[in-house]
Amino acid sequence: MSKKKPQYFYQQSGVIPYKIENNELKVLLITSRKGKKWKIPKGIVEPALSPSDSAAKEAFEEAGILGKVDKAEIGSYKYFKWGGEISVSLFAMKVERELDTWEEDFRHRKWVTPEEAVVLVEETELRRVILRLDRRFY
Repeated sequence: MSKKKPQYFYQQSGVIPYKIENNELKVLLITSRKGKKWKIPKGIVEPALSPSDSAAKEAFEEAGILGKVDKAEIGSYKYFKWGGEISVSLFAMKVERELDTWEEDFRHRKWVTPEEAVVLVEETELRRVILRLDRRFY
């Protein structure tokens, strides 16, 4: 049985990290904590931070990336954890730097096309947002 968390745990934010490489959009996926699933950097919106700033912090901690996070939300999705529904606000992040070592460098990173990403991630709504990101550039 899952233990309920404080209410603010159920509001999360994340980034869809991207870059343009050889005229093609690539998005960065990372492995889950246990290494079994591909996901995006995301986490609880910290009370002292805006959702986009909190998402940038998660990207730094989980993926070891730095860059420019759009302030405007590009989409959202929901999933269930800790006995409740979690809402995740998503922001595009143009990656400017990838660190060689970072706080959670047990996670693997993988640059893929949006079409490859939607095959790898589980959440249907996240897939839709990734494909919409592709349309922003082309």
